[in-house]
Amino acid sequence: MGLVDRYANLVAGRRAWVVLLAVVAAGVLIMGLAGSNDSSGQGPKSLPDSAESARVGAAAGQFPGGDTAAVVLVATRADGSALGAQDLAAVDAAADRMRSNTGDRDPAVVSPDRQAALVSVQVPAALDGFALSDRVKSLRALAQRDAPPQLVFQVTGGPAFGADIAESFAGANVLLLVVTALVVMVLLIATYRSPVLWLVPLSVVALADRVATAVGTGLSPLTGLAFDGSTSGITSVLVFGAGTNYALLLVSRYRDELHHNDSHRDALRAAVRRAAPAILASNATVVIALLTLLLAVLPNTRSLGAFAAAGLLVALVFVLFALPPALALCGRKVFWPFVPRVDGRDEAQAGAWYSVARRVVARPAAVAVPVLALLLLCASGLLVTKVGLAQTEQFRVRAESVDGLHSLAAHFPSGTSDPAIVLATTDTAATVQQVLDHSAGVSRARVTGESGTGLTRWSVVLDAPPASGQAFATIEQLRGELRAIPDSQAQVGGSDAQALDTRNAARRDQALVIPLILAVILAVLLVLLRALPAALVLVTVTVVSALAALGLGSMVSDHVFGFPALDTNVPLFGFLFLVALGVDYTIFLAVRAREEAEQHGTVEGMVRAVASTGAVITSAGVVLAAVFCVLGVLPLITLTQLGIVVGIGILLDTFVVRTVAVPALFAVLGDRIWWPTVQHCDHSPEGEPKPAAVR
Repeated sequence: MGLVDRYANLVAGRRAWVVLLAVVAAGVLIMGLAGSNDSSGQGPKSLPDSAESARVGAAAGQFPGGDTAAVVLVATRADGSALGAQDLAAVDAAADRMRSNTGDRDPAVVSPDRQAALVSVQVPAALDGFALSDRVKSLRALAQRDAPPQLVFQVTGGPAFGADIAESFAGANVLLLVVTALVVMVLLIATYRSPVLWLVPLSVVALADRVATAVGTGLSPLTGLAFDGSTSGITSVLVFGAGTNYALLLVSRYRDELHHNDSHRDALRAAVRRAAPAILASNATVVIALLTLLLAVLPNTRSLGAFAAAGLLVALVFVLFALPPALALCGRKVFWPFVPRVDGRDEAQAGAWYSVARRVVARPAAVAVPVLALLLLCASGLLVTKVGLAQTEQFRVRAESVDGLHSLAAHFPSGTSDPAIVLATTDTAATVQQVLDHSAGVSRARVTGESGTGLTRWSVVLDAPPASGQAFATIEQLRGELRAIPDSQAQVGGSDAQALDTRNAARRDQALVIPLILAVILAVLLVLLRALPAALVLVTVTVVSALAALGLGSMVSDHVFGFPALDTNVPLFGFLFLVALGVDYTIFLAVRAREEAEQHGTVEGMVRAVASTGAVITSAGVVLAAVFCVLGVLPLITLTQLGIVVGIGILLDTFVVRTVAVPALFAVLGDRIWWPTVQHCDHSPEGEPKPAAVR
């Protein structure tokens, strides 16, 4: 008896309840040991520690006040008029209330048009997550207390941005979980048309999601990677989406087998034997693809790779070891009111997808060419896509920190609200100051402190909007000019430099990780199918589909939702999920096509495979697309864009690629698609092809 047979007997036999109990108990134990996730309220960390701007930030502790960070109180009049003496006195009073424990008494700085004033208030730099959110919330309350009604106070600055991210994530992941579960429930009820059956897979996947969250929480301190709100949300979506896909495949195969077996346990054993290898191969492909993200430079990318891979492994364990025993305990009647009867029905020669596949293979070239042309046309949207969101463009919801920065930009010179930071050796300070004074794009540069280690710090106001192309060009120019000063050890940091370093790191990650993902998927398909042309065709079509989804998704993001650009993480994450998850359906279809080809030949085998898997692929695709769209309930534009791109891509895969393009290409190539394992296709005297012999 082989390993697969022993596994099938274990999870579908009379003692399957023991396996179910053991898996559930282990899950509950893991959840009990994990504790709380302290990083859940944080936004994603996207700056590599090796970046120049990160090194500048790390060196801040060497300077006086380096253990603090500044929030900025911005004051304007509600009627837009100039600030008077009483207004400025009220601003100073608000600043005193906010600074009650700091001893800082710097006066307010008034804008050139006298319509705005700003005051800096120091907070501990070590604060983050909900602790930072509580501090900023307290400062905002102090500013508003006793404030005259004609003044508008807004608290902004780096710490305020972090606080607003933490606040916007408060309860967001719970909402994400609830909405995701509701979406999956509705779609499972629509798929199974049963008021009972949907409870089994949803309960299994929901428990897997909670265990996956506990695993991520436990791994975070061990790996040094942050299991932040963004990573946690995407991991939940992946666990629900992929776990439901696996469950749909297994239950669909189980229902097919019930038409041929009196015993529901025998039917379940047969279904597990046939579906488990495809589920395992699909999961291994996505997990290995996610693990390639550990080679990335961006910290949030590495975190997502590690925790999402762990979450999908948890989903695999629950679907393979908890779902079959649960189905075995429920018996055939779990499908009520449409209980499958033993009638020998062949699902591979009936239904709408059989008709679609039959029409596709009748004129495969005439179908394949326009479909591929349409996908390439959608992909062309990438040629005009702007990539990179400024700090003020990250939120999808209203944030006071963003509004405050807009108020600053409206009344102060560009760059005043968030100056760049330059560090250099004190011995070369005079030369550095001279370079800064004469550098194009620099509005003002002044020394703000010296460290005890021989470094001097400058605050440099750029004559460019924050995170703009002009600001990036100025940062790169400054770095080049300052490095040319002998022994200066000059470094440029600040928000603009951080955004530039993040963009460059994202481009490096894309160039490294994307080819690795494709290599992983190609290798898995080669091992699974043992056919080079089939693997190459499937990978190529998957890539074209992913690029089409990115292009179409970027246009929807721009023209429908009005987002200013794609975030730097979206191209890599979108491509990863589209290719890695899209290959799920490729594996489901290709494995069934190879199985059918052994009996019916390549073309007829593909028709039967489409007919057999069309319903489950459609259901799984709609579920996965809907689940990814649920990312829109989270507050960051990045996640909304990721949901748009992946949702569009999964639907393209479901209704165009797997059910039209792939069958057409297989029919065009014929038996050659299985080289080198195909032998030949004989023909009868009447000219009808006989089944190809597939080794």
